[in-house]
Amino acid sequence: MSWHLFTVFFISTFFISATPGPNMLLAFQYGLNYGVKRTLWTLAGLSLGLFILLLSTLLGLDVISRQSPWALEVIKTVGALYLIYLGIQSWRDAGEGSLMSDAKEMGEEVATDYPTTMPFMTDEKTPQPRSLSSAAVKVSPNNMTLFRTGVWVSLSNPKAILFFAAFFPKFINFTAPLWPQYIMLTVGLFLSETIWQIIYTLGGKQLAGWLDVGDRLAWLNRACGVIFMLIAAALLAEVVSHFMV
Repeated sequence: MSWHLFTVFFISTFFISATPGPNMLLAFQYGLNYGVKRTLWTLAGLSLGLFILLLSTLLGLDVISRQSPWALEVIKTVGALYLIYLGIQSWRDAGEGSLMSDAKEMGEEVATDYPTTMPFMTDEKTPQPRSLSSAAVKVSPNNMTLFRTGVWVSLSNPKAILFFAAFFPKFINFTAPLWPQYIMLTVGLFLSETIWQIIYTLGGKQLAGWLDVGDRLAWLNRACGVIFMLIAAALLAEVVSHFMV
């Protein structure tokens, strides 16, 4: 993989990671509720879950590229169509809701979906949650509970596998050794994800206030929609050129 292609990949993932998806909203909500130090356990869980999903996707692409090259072209085509769908959705949904309200809904959903992983221990030194459901307000989860919640929230997003399968093939040269490329892409993805998770945890309230002013969040979503469209077009161009050779 060339450094030019890696730079394009990193810039793309950096913008996409900035959008407030489930992982970022959880980091934001827990940063407000439990403080930065304890939310690091949640970030570690989110990273582990993301790594499992990413590894599963890359292993699948590796097997397909070696055993069924034609299926790889099908994946690229379907992936391009999925990215086009994501691009349209990102553009159409831009500006709906606010980061603060989305984070509150995310916290309530986590408290509802994972009730057995929340109220294990009470730590008097830990600030009590301010916006989770009443089931989670009475007690503060211990560190391992925060970690497990991060893992399960990350793994409960199966769309991530579909997104990785659609997004990554554009940046992989399947005629060259794959694992060095996989390592570079993984490092780039985790670097951009980690940077934004820390930003949402440390300065989530300030970031939310800034994004909720005017159309800033809407334009961020639209920029991501354009990125999805461009990568989809590049994937379709690769598929067409493959069959024209």
